[in-house]
Amino acid sequence: MTSLELAKEAAKKLNEKKGMDIRIIRVNDISSLADYFVFATGTSNTHVNALEDELEFHLKQIGITPHHIEGYRSNSWVLVDYGNVIVHIFTDESRKYYDLDRLWQDGEEIDTSFLK
Repeated sequence: MTSLELAKEAAKKLNEKKGMDIRIIRVNDISSLADYFVFATGTSNTHVNALEDELEFHLKQIGITPHHIEGYRSNSWVLVDYGNVIVHIFTDESRKYYDLDRLWQDGEEIDTSFLK
C-alpha cells in the first residue's frame, strides 16, 4: 500500500466513524517527518479515542500497525504514527489550539471528495 493509499484509507475509516473536517495534506516536499498528514476532528474526548481505536483496529486487520501512538490519555488529541502517514485526531478546541492546519498550509491538500 502506498503512502497516499494509506492516508486515504485512514480518512475513509475516520469518515465512516463520523470524524469531521477530515483533511489529507502531502508534506513530503516540505518536511522529512512523513509523506502525508491526516487531520480529523471528533465531537468529544470520547469520540476522539473511539476514532483512534477504530482506525487502529481497522488497519491492523489489513496488516498495518502504528509505529507509535501519542496523546491517547489526553482525550483531546491523538497522534497515530504509521511512518509515512501521521494521523492527528483532535477535539475541536484542541484542533484550534494546535492549529496544525495553518502550520502545514504550505503542504499540498489532497482532494477528499471521495469521502462524500
